[in-house]
Amino acid sequence: MWQAIAEHINSELDSDFKVVSKQQLSGGDINLAYHIFDDQHDFFIKLNEKEELEQFIAEAMSLQTIEHRHAIRVPKVICYGQTLDKAFLVLEYIPLIEEHDAGWDALGQAMARMHADSGQAMYGFDWDTCVGRTSQPNKWHGNWSSFFSEQRFGWLLQLLQEQGFGFGKIDALVEQCRQRLNHHQPTPSLVHGDFWRGNVGFTADEPVVFDPASYYGDREVDIAFSELFGRFPEHFYHQYQQAAPLDANYQERKPLYNLYHVLNHAYLFRGSYLVQAQDMVKQLFY
Repeated sequence: MWQAIAEHINSELDSDFKVVSKQQLSGGDINLAYHIFDDQHDFFIKLNEKEELEQFIAEAMSLQTIEHRHAIRVPKVICYGQTLDKAFLVLEYIPLIEEHDAGWDALGQAMARMHADSGQAMYGFDWDTCVGRTSQPNKWHGNWSSFFSEQRFGWLLQLLQEQGFGFGKIDALVEQCRQRLNHHQPTPSLVHGDFWRGNVGFTADEPVVFDPASYYGDREVDIAFSELFGRFPEHFYHQYQQAAPLDANYQERKPLYNLYHVLNHAYLFRGSYLVQAQDMVKQLFY
């Protein structure tokens, strides 16, 4: 397997890389992760079952789209493919250091740049992506309230119902969601889509984001999620607000946007997330 991956790397980079050493990395619960290297090259490798190649392609497309914004650093995509029994994604290996205040300042500024108007007129993406293990549909749509209520909120309600967990009549809940966002038509921004502490890192010089589930949507979804599971340090929010002030009604939409991620955690992990999701649905819609 490792020889096949090395051959893919060499074909892409026209190099003579050989896997001299490899180190399995901790932290991921979806893919196996490795740092592989020789005396001249370092790469970060994700491995999963062969059938998961589409997940890696979607991640690569998200990373490359963010990179092309020239706003914030992401790992460069080297290549992706399949061996006899595994799918793999090869990325640039970026050594990270402990978080620091200057890094959070820079992250706030960089995310404001990434979220700036890119000239995109619609909401969606050219590829469906994955948030965690969950497929995330991104069919293009001209109306934000319809996009979010159907392809985010309604999509998770349907997946949970198929698992046997109902939260009410889906059509009625989706319509209520649509009505709550009916007068909100934000400029489509490129969003990270899975923007929490676990997907942010720092070098000595700059912040780095990874594991995106990108699409063009309301930039508030990234800021909202950054507050859900361990709010970022205030340095981040201060710099973001200085560069790109949030709408006065952001606080009203934040719980609705974060409900999507709580529903996703309920779908993936069940347990207390199911209770949290049920409580949030009741608070927002009943």
